[in-house]
Amino acid sequence: MDEQIIKQQTSPGPERLALVARHTNNGVMITDARGRVEWVNPAFEAMTGYSLEEVAGRPPGERLQGPDTDSQTIARIRQHFDKGEGFDRDILNYRKDGSTFWVRMICTPIDRRDHPEGGYVAIQVDITHRKAIERRLKISASVFERSHDAIVISDRNNQIVDVNPAFTRITGYDREEAIGRNPNMLSSGRQGSEFYQAMWRSINEHNCWRGEIWNRRRNGEEYPEFLQITRVQLDEPGDWYYVASFSDISALKNHAEELERAANYDELTGLPNRQLMTARLDREMEHADLSRKTLAVCYLDLDGFKAINDQVGQGLGDRALMTVANRLRLSIRSDDTVARVGGDEFVLLLRDVDDPRVYQRILDAVRQPLSIGPTTANITGSMGIALYPNDPSDSERLVRHADQAMYFAKEKGRNNYHFFDPTLDKHLQQRRQLLTELTQALRGNEFELHYQPQVQMSDGRVVGMEALVRWRHSQRGLVPPGEFLPFIEGSHLEERFGQWVLKKALEQQAIWARSGHLLAISINISAAHLLAPGFANFLRRYLSEHPELSPSLVTLEILESTALDDMQRAGKVIEDCRNLGVQVALDDFGTGFSSLSYFRTLPVDLIKIDRSFIFRMLENDSDCAIVESVIYMSRRFNRPVLAEGVETLRHAEVLRDMGCDLIQGFGIARPMPAGEVERWLSGWTWNLDARSTAH
Repeated sequence: MDEQIIKQQTSPGPERLALVARHTNNGVMITDARGRVEWVNPAFEAMTGYSLEEVAGRPPGERLQGPDTDSQTIARIRQHFDKGEGFDRDILNYRKDGSTFWVRMICTPIDRRDHPEGGYVAIQVDITHRKAIERRLKISASVFERSHDAIVISDRNNQIVDVNPAFTRITGYDREEAIGRNPNMLSSGRQGSEFYQAMWRSINEHNCWRGEIWNRRRNGEEYPEFLQITRVQLDEPGDWYYVASFSDISALKNHAEELERAANYDELTGLPNRQLMTARLDREMEHADLSRKTLAVCYLDLDGFKAINDQVGQGLGDRALMTVANRLRLSIRSDDTVARVGGDEFVLLLRDVDDPRVYQRILDAVRQPLSIGPTTANITGSMGIALYPNDPSDSERLVRHADQAMYFAKEKGRNNYHFFDPTLDKHLQQRRQLLTELTQALRGNEFELHYQPQVQMSDGRVVGMEALVRWRHSQRGLVPPGEFLPFIEGSHLEERFGQWVLKKALEQQAIWARSGHLLAISINISAAHLLAPGFANFLRRYLSEHPELSPSLVTLEILESTALDDMQRAGKVIEDCRNLGVQVALDDFGTGFSSLSYFRTLPVDLIKIDRSFIFRMLENDSDCAIVESVIYMSRRFNRPVLAEGVETLRHAEVLRDMGCDLIQGFGIARPMPAGEVERWLSGWTWNLDARSTAH
């Protein structure tokens, strides 16, 4: 009796059980013996979106199962129902809105002693989040196991806790050998302590580091790898792991070296080719400038080799060339260069040769008896020599001068050398002296930019300034550009000088902008500077230094009278510059011989009429007709026109009537130092009809 009382006191009544069913977060479903729904709790309705009225009297699967529900799981559940058994299964269900969710279904048959009709009670626990985590873990595990990159996981003490199969394949270490060890077991020793200090500083500050590193395999072989290390912070404070992934980039390195070799070295002889020789020549010229020592550029041609090659065949001829190339390589110092630039032509770059017998020793090495198939031949060479800076030409002209001197050596007879003599040309003497001064002037910051206003004809507004270079000479005072720019053209200074002008002009434009004067800037660019390798990249870098300026306010002026020999290449470079947002103007238009061709081919934004036509247009009908024709043609091609050399208001009136868009010249203002521009702008007024003047 006491036990029955205790049982009655401890067992909850039906009301309390119903209360639990109504307030639990899990879905509760009661079915009859045939598995048809009799009752569901509110949590079931919230979980599925179905109300009791919508599922009552139906098998649960009719509403909850869909195309992605596992058919085998459905079959097993039916088997349990048929046998009257309970079950515990995970199953993918569908809500009323068509979305899916995972549940753990715990189904228990109702004891007929408690309920005569029997049936089932099913508890549905939403395990969608758990399934998502399991799925991610499976994916992560699959990636870890199948990744082609090695993956190393180490604890906060940098002790390895796990590695993947790719780690073993790349390094040769088994998983058991690696676990518990520090990853520095792979160190090759190539990187010093400073490298690793910088690496760990990046990991500690940014939780990540990536870069190339050399490591060592288990067998001692060193290899390059691309490595990324990430510090993974866990939820617990102060607890983290390091995940390192790396790939063996030996094949990429080898392929890159093969590509570089193919681009820079002669396939037959292994010597540098013309491209690499040109790059080294530019570098050697800079070295000669700094060291104030001589550089010898030697152009060597084998005498009569073509006849020998025709006689013995290409195969034996190639072997002979390889032998000659090796002799030349052995006859020079390690810091000198010998390159093959043609079939039987070589260029040698020799530093600081103070004994002319060096040249004869090179020729003597070439003429040693040479076995060609069944016969022995004596091959000789003729060599021309240009000495820099005695010959102050640019690199291309130096090679050309050495080539010219080589023909003089051939006229002397075989096995001879001849020096190119620039002193025979008075212009070269003057050029050499002046280039030395100009080099020092560039280093000493003796150049300065003056600026000439450009005015819009429609309203007289000053829209921009053209940057014009001047030389502030210590003895001669302010030297105009016509007295030094022709000497810079075609010299080794041309590109460096052009970069200085470009950078200085952009800096001044930024200064004006900060003062509230948003002025366009026009900068003269020589054809050689424009076509120099990487011009657009330099321009992009200079523009990035002044992000507050709009590139559309920068105009590059290219002389139409300058020979742009490679029109297609020039058009590509100009298009690259325009893609950066800058404008391109064709300067001195009308003085060259290919004006119409330029119009059609080059993607320029502005045409500048040469000052010589403007100066004489009021007195010379032919010049006036040319100006009028250029303006008409520019309008037909939808390009604005700027007339330079406007000396008087009368010039401006005629140009306005012709439809000219912009003008500049002494009639507006003379070129002025940067410090005077703002004062001039404050006093500028314009009324062409009332004959206003420029102050």
